[in-house]
Amino acid sequence: MTSFLGSEGHTVLQAFWMTLKVSALSAAGALVLGTVLAAMRVSPLPVLRAAGTLYVSILRNTPLTLIILLCGLGLGSIITIADVQTTNYFWLAVAGLVAYTSAFVCEVLRSGVNTVPVGQAEAARSIGLSFSQTLRIIVLPQAFRAVIGPLGSVLIALIKNTTIAAAIGVPEAFYTMRNQLQSHGDIVIPIFAGYALFFIVLTLPTGLFFGWLAKRWPAAR
Repeated sequence: MTSFLGSEGHTVLQAFWMTLKVSALSAAGALVLGTVLAAMRVSPLPVLRAAGTLYVSILRNTPLTLIILLCGLGLGSIITIADVQTTNYFWLAVAGLVAYTSAFVCEVLRSGVNTVPVGQAEAARSIGLSFSQTLRIIVLPQAFRAVIGPLGSVLIALIKNTTIAAAIGVPEAFYTMRNQLQSHGDIVIPIFAGYALFFIVLTLPTGLFFGWLAKRWPAAR
């Protein structure tokens, strides 16, 4: 085991760092796109509502592995984001995770929007605020506070879903673990335990943080 850490330690650290980067960028992108989709789903314009509903319905019911493969092998054959293939697959994996996770963020936010009393939006419109202003100033801040806990659950699921990026060759934690299991078959259990511990270290504090945040900033009832 000591020799494994000596020979593979740098590779393991690089894999963990790659997982952190994929998680952080995907979470940021999914939050932005999910917010836009939620706004579309509650929009007074039927076209926007229909487009948002269609997107969410398709993405939520499509396996993530299929989406990642479509981005990596499909879009990757016609779109070049970076000259280095590994970097190209990295950004394509992020795009796939953003597209998939944003559908869940949208539904969580939409449920938060439904907790805001209708009278508040009507009052905002009566003083001259547009729909976008009402959504941005009145509705969304309250909606976010109402769904802090569920958003944390979506983020935790995203962190675990980064393992799917290995399907297109992104050298994140699961990809590296798979390669190490093939070359170090004598220490299978320690390798599994080490990578499992890494994901626990990522997800457990995340859950505790969002739980604390939900208590710190409770939604007004």
